[in-house]
Amino acid sequence: MRYFIEFAYQGTYYHGWQSQPNAKTVQETLTSALSTILRTPLELVGAGRTDAGVHARQMYAHFDSELVINSTAIVPKINSFLPEDIVVYGFHAVGDEAHARFDATSRTYEYHVHLFKDAFKKDLSWYHYRPLDVEKMNEAAKILFEYEDFECFSKSNTDVFTFNCTITQANWSRHQNSLVFTITANRFLRNMVRAIVGTLVQIGLGKATVDHLRTIIESKDRGQAGFSVPAKGLFLTRVSYPYFE
Repeated sequence: MRYFIEFAYQGTYYHGWQSQPNAKTVQETLTSALSTILRTPLELVGAGRTDAGVHARQMYAHFDSELVINSTAIVPKINSFLPEDIVVYGFHAVGDEAHARFDATSRTYEYHVHLFKDAFKKDLSWYHYRPLDVEKMNEAAKILFEYEDFECFSKSNTDVFTFNCTITQANWSRHQNSLVFTITANRFLRNMVRAIVGTLVQIGLGKATVDHLRTIIESKDRGQAGFSVPAKGLFLTRVSYPYFE
């Protein structure tokens, strides 16, 4: 039987989601804990990959098991076994063909920026002390809806079949001494959100005009876009599926 596991993690001390040699990853940690609790080897397939230092408030992975899993009974057990920076919310029985990565209809990310030094946000937000023109950044963010090819924001030498993404939400909001950029799309390229945020910050600093964003996107050149902001401010906040709506 196939199950989806819903979980969250703080990525500060992990080298991203995907298992890799000689590195502590979320996938390896969660797979080991789940295999131990269920007393059977398992293979987790995640909804996507997050880079080192990136966090997830909602993430899914699927796995196959011959066991009948009672979510209410298993969740407390696995959470007591996991480290404090990973938490499991539940298990969902799904169809045999359901796929955590390919069936996702959209993903939402948030990028957090704090404008006044805060000792308690050092691992969860990017400190940026220079004033930003949020109105211009939001004006520029609307331009993203005009395009589908975002090669200019993709990490170089990425092996993908297409650079096309459909963005349905992109905006900045202010929360006291903090800013949050929220973006939703059907798919994302590697490093895409961090590159978009870096480009919008350049516009907010007055180092580039709002209209110049079109030139950047149409160039399809990563070198034309802004810098990649630090991973610690990035959160995957929602993964949507048709059978969970």
